[in-house]
Amino acid sequence: MKNRKRKPNRLARLTRAMKLNFLKLLRAPGGAHKVSTGFAIGFGLELIVISTASLIYLVFYPIVRLSGGSMPAAIVGNVVGKLTFLPIVLMPLAKQIGSWILPAHSMGQGPVHESAWMELFRGNWSAVSELLLGGLDILTGMSVFGLILGIISYFVVKFFYVRALHRRHERRVEKRRQAANASGAATAPVLIRKTSQS
Repeated sequence: MKNRKRKPNRLARLTRAMKLNFLKLLRAPGGAHKVSTGFAIGFGLELIVISTASLIYLVFYPIVRLSGGSMPAAIVGNVVGKLTFLPIVLMPLAKQIGSWILPAHSMGQGPVHESAWMELFRGNWSAVSELLLGGLDILTGMSVFGLILGIISYFVVKFFYVRALHRRHERRVEKRRQAANASGAATAPVLIRKTSQS
């Protein structure tokens, strides 16, 4: 019974987090192109975080700024990338794609040892070199996925962002119409009284 209750709760939390980040994205300032670019870069870079042992975060800010993207949107894209678990799900397929792109490297390179990850978590930064060299095919494959999904996410976010702007504009116009109608209805009895008195 406890396991059944936990699963819906986790799924509900994940759904809420996705909705919250999506709302933040649609309300981010800067325009459709800037927000979409920031999200695409943040989402695409998240796919290679594991492959680079999180070293990609050292150039995360400069890449977003140089590309002219929105930093808040890039952070949202990065968080959404984490919530989708795509960096973990796509890793086996990325390794296969990387071996196709770098066949010479993959022929002479064995699989990445799990002990290298454990040494890294223990604070042994000498394992970073083993991870980077051993996971070069994974890094290549994840870079391909990051580029493709980043481009797709750019157009998806731009579509929803522009649609959200149109909806806000329509709501403002509707509110102005309602305010104008209300003020017109309020002044109408006054005009009737003046004409009747004259």
